Amino acid sequence: MPGLVHKLIIIAAADGILLQPSPLRNQRPGAAVQINYRTNSIISLADTQADNSKSAQTLEAHGIVGLFTVASSSYLISISGRQQVAQIRGKPVYVITGVDLIPLSSQSDAQKAIELNNANSKKAASRVSAELTSDSDTSEDENEDAKPDQVSNNEDDDPTIPHTPEADKSEASASQGTVEKTSSVVQDVIGRKGQYGRFAEKWFSKRGWSVEKRRMQGMSEANSEGSGYKSRKASGIKSTVASEDSPDVPTIASDKQDQRQEIKEAPTDPSIVADNLTPKLLKTTKMLLSSRSFYFSYDYDITRRLGTVQTKNSDVPLHKSVDSLYFWNRHLASSFIDAGQHSFVLPLMQGFVGQRAFTVNTESEDPSRSMVAATENVGEIIQLQNNASSARDFRASPETRDFLITLVSRRSTLRPGLRYLRRGIDSEGDTANYVETEQILSVPSWSPSGRIHSFTQVRGSIPLYFTQSPYSFKPVPFLQHSYEANRAAFRRHFTNLINTYSNVQVVLLVDKQGVEAKIGEEYEKHTIELNNENGINGVKLGFEWFDFHNICRGMKFENVSILIDSIGSIISEFGTTVEKDGKIQRGQSGALRTNCMDCLDRTNVVQSACGQRSLEEQLNSEGITLRLQADNSTQWFNTLWADNGDAISKQYSSTAALKGDYTRTRKRDYRGAINDFGLTLSRYFNNIVNDYFSQAVIDFLLGKVTDRVFSDFEADMMSGDPAMSMRKVRQSAIDTSSKIVIADQDEDFLGGWTLLCPKDPNTLRTFPFEEIVLLLTNTAIYAVRFDWNIEKVAGFERVELKSIVGIMKGIYITSTLAAAQTDEERNVGFVVRYRPGQKDVARINTRSLSTAVAPRKGEFDEARRNREGGGRAEAERESAGDPHGPDDEAVGDLQKRMTNACDLEGSSASTDLPNDSNVKANLKDVDKSTEFKSLAFKALPADSSFASMNRDGSERQDLSEKKMVETICEEIAKAIGGDALAGRRVVTREGLVRETSGIVEEGNIISLAEARKSTGLFEQLGHSLKKLVWA
Repeated sequence: MPGLVHKLIIIAAADGILLQPSPLRNQRPGAAVQINYRTNSIISLADTQADNSKSAQTLEAHGIVGLFTVASSSYLISISGRQQVAQIRGKPVYVITGVDLIPLSSQSDAQKAIELNNANSKKAASRVSAELTSDSDTSEDENEDAKPDQVSNNEDDDPTIPHTPEADKSEASASQGTVEKTSSVVQDVIGRKGQYGRFAEKWFSKRGWSVEKRRMQGMSEANSEGSGYKSRKASGIKSTVASEDSPDVPTIASDKQDQRQEIKEAPTDPSIVADNLTPKLLKTTKMLLSSRSFYFSYDYDITRRLGTVQTKNSDVPLHKSVDSLYFWNRHLASSFIDAGQHSFVLPLMQGFVGQRAFTVNTESEDPSRSMVAATENVGEIIQLQNNASSARDFRASPETRDFLITLVSRRSTLRPGLRYLRRGIDSEGDTANYVETEQILSVPSWSPSGRIHSFTQVRGSIPLYFTQSPYSFKPVPFLQHSYEANRAAFRRHFTNLINTYSNVQVVLLVDKQGVEAKIGEEYEKHTIELNNENGINGVKLGFEWFDFHNICRGMKFENVSILIDSIGSIISEFGTTVEKDGKIQRGQSGALRTNCMDCLDRTNVVQSACGQRSLEEQLNSEGITLRLQADNSTQWFNTLWADNGDAISKQYSSTAALKGDYTRTRKRDYRGAINDFGLTLSRYFNNIVNDYFSQAVIDFLLGKVTDRVFSDFEADMMSGDPAMSMRKVRQSAIDTSSKIVIADQDEDFLGGWTLLCPKDPNTLRTFPFEEIVLLLTNTAIYAVRFDWNIEKVAGFERVELKSIVGIMKGIYITSTLAAAQTDEERNVGFVVRYRPGQKDVARINTRSLSTAVAPRKGEFDEARRNREGGGRAEAERESAGDPHGPDDEAVGDLQKRMTNACDLEGSSASTDLPNDSNVKANLKDVDKSTEFKSLAFKALPADSSFASMNRDGSERQDLSEKKMVETICEEIAKAIGGDALAGRRVVTREGLVRETSGIVEEGNIISLAEARKSTGLFEQLGHSLKKLVWA
């Protein structure tokens, strides 16, 4: 394969960033490339062109992770620190310990970032020189080893985080003035702009809350520029807390006027919001990539297990031969791949890589005393491998043999993320926290004449649709979607596994009692059903449910041996992959799939026990009898698996694994229990505070979402799941609803849509808004309340078209807390105004034999109520008598406007009615004794943050929110026959004569000004506090 760049020099040139490879020993340097500013195009340069910029300050790197663009800014990610953790077949394997982010906006910005990173690197080198010496003497490439992660708690305190152009301008203007530093503690807190700076500014600065008011409307620093502490600092004004007579503080009236003006100009472009969150994005990216979770090798494919490594081909780049399932920076490196710069594409794998060397006595008669010595020091292990080829073995002796055990865990990129934000399965059969773990036994020399054994296990979340709340210490798992949807995803998941590993033995570790029992029972039920259907291509699943907590109650984790004894024959039957003389002698015929709820703590204990059983069998095939469980000198094996468990746990739950003391020592005491309690508290904090934004960053870096995800995050401080195909789910909901609620076979189904709707009927702004299904037939519209968790119809309201007297479409703003929520182009909807008729009905699915709502008049339609059968009871009421609840002020105002615009009933509001048979028919059956009612609908966001592509690879374009609303209104108007109402002259209640354009009228449902008035102080304060914590 073409050689990868092992080390390079980064230079900020006039036209772009230069990447100059450093030559390896006895080799010529590779060709330099340039990343042009702004355009990010990558081109190759001649040596003479690269030499022209050698006078500039440079930055050394051990490789390129890739580059990404957020909003209008692009950044190059380079590897600044690495540490060798293993050596496989003579090829070093490294873990990333530090990265640098360099802006691609201009030469000055790039140069500043290079200078900051160099300065920080020098400071860090003095603090870790001892560690660097111990780690770098094992390889000639380790002289410039890893600098530790320098991520601080605040992006403003981290000198290695590059500044955005806006921040640079602010700093430049600030340097022109003189800022006097006072001794006020309050001012120091405000001035630092740190984690608590905004909070202090609100409470201790007179302008604090007005500044926050502006910020709340647009969530943008740009909104508050020119006011408060920041503007005073930028203009050189003395930085003191304003007094009552301070000339810098305007009067209350002028402040309100400025506030209205700035709120009106609040940015709504998602790219602006993404720019505002860029510092936090850069900080999180740096923290993620520097967390010692990402591994790479320049010369060896660590993404593939033994027996699947592709045949070496000098013409195939490494990134084309790696397993894409574990290629974590594929999206980030896509610019280099597209430009053909294959030598700069360094595949990264998230997971774990570790090694241990041990020596056994081949003539020992006591299996529990066969162990002679072992080492866990990486330097000694690598030195042992280097010396093995010259027969200067680690502990050479006729009675002893040296072995090397390598543990490699690979986390999947298909459903990545953090604990409670990624659970269960998706429609493609991919599960959360899916990890393949390979345990390799070899001799230190990796000699082809010696056998190499490989034992592979997998872990992954329960392969069903379910979710759990992050706000509970013992969250209850809730099953989602229909049984059919779960069955399809379940089958697809195990089809993938069997195609990969031939056979699968399921080991389930959840409780058989309590909150976990239900989902365990569902897992078992789907397994039995799959096996009854002859499995996957005739291959049936093995299933073992081991109630870990119950059987190991009282910290008796040694009882795991009961499980190992039960599945031991299966482990032996699956065997291991064995390679000798470069050929596969036999392959592993199946894999254990182990999981608990999180696939962390219990799973790691059991997987380590299975790995121990397999290692004993592998050594036995080499003529050595060893009992790891009984031998107290085998703690090295336990610590290797404990390190693996901690690594995977940190990547999924941000803390080390629980029960780690037992995994390391095979003993459990109260100190381990206390430590586990502390880790549980840490997990709980991360679940509710840090994980949402981190999840958005992970999805963004993997290319699963666009930078719009940060706009969505700012609106509700949460992030969605891009693996859940809402397009498919919504279409399925429309199909299901149309089959359930349309009872009359003579009704023609015209269309269906999913929209947002207020929680309470006949209102415009009652939270939370629910996603409902709107169906249109030739005689009625149906507003269907849908239970999205179980994919069932919860209830619906039917309104006959003849009852509809008007439709108002227009701006529909329900909140002003985030920029995206104030965009008048995106926040649109429509309101259907109707006077209930005799055939307008509503039903509620109670799933019981009782009725949820009793009608005021009339009786149940028994045939319609029992249409679906199966004992499902539905309560039906006449809409005319349905107490929807009192109209709020907004509804009352809207109804007045709609009455003025659409009053077609011959009252004093109208002097000229269309003489049309359709309209007369529409008015014939309307109960004029009832009040007008309304159904409000708001368009769902059209351009989702989820990256969506057509089959040909082009980006999918959806209808805009405005166009969607127009289309729906036109369809309803056509079904009503509303075109006949156009061009008629009517007299409004104010005495004005106007001409109607049809049953659909333009107008504001809730305007931006009205939304601002209705956004209360407590609502703003609550969102402000959430943003203080989450963002």
